[in-house]
Amino acid sequence: MQKRKRKPTNSQPAADAVVEEEPCLRQTAPLQLRYYGDPVLRKKAEPVAEITDVELQLAEKMLITMYATGNGIGLAATQVGVLKRFLIVDISEVADEEYEPVMLFNPEILSAEGEAVAEEGCLSIPNVTADVKRPEKVVIEGINVESEQVRIEADGLLARALQHEIDHLNGVLFIDRLSGLKRQLLAGKLRQIQLAERPGGNR
Repeated sequence: MQKRKRKPTNSQPAADAVVEEEPCLRQTAPLQLRYYGDPVLRKKAEPVAEITDVELQLAEKMLITMYATGNGIGLAATQVGVLKRFLIVDISEVADEEYEPVMLFNPEILSAEGEAVAEEGCLSIPNVTADVKRPEKVVIEGINVESEQVRIEADGLLARALQHEIDHLNGVLFIDRLSGLKRQLLAGKLRQIQLAERPGGNR
């Protein structure tokens, strides 16, 4: 998931940070993002049976990759082509409170309540944002990088970002939660992303 676009000012033209940061991302990030149209984004990730050095290295590389985008607040393993149930969320730069990055293996939503609509964007679908309806509060269970079972009660942006990334692990994109009409209005942009040449042969 990505940060919401900042409103343009006289000194700050409207632009999508993902597009601006992509050259830097290609050079510095240890993992390559996958973009809309890549089949891996539609596959369901597999549970992690044991957290080994391989999984810990994946966590570190994903964190670096997310930060390298310049505007990412969440990243799922499927977005870097790895079919493991692992996600990262860090909303510290956009939240009023202090947050530590959330890094969870095998995350599952135990309960959800309420309803909220807010704008979402996705690192794998640059230049596309839309209002998405999701539960306002969630309780999520998973395993942290210390191999401890943890339970997180989240609301607001944290709840939204966690749900967005869990969707990724199930092969679901935020645009799937839009009405048919809204999807149709975005069809042109989605087609452009699908046809764009990407590093590693992704289209």
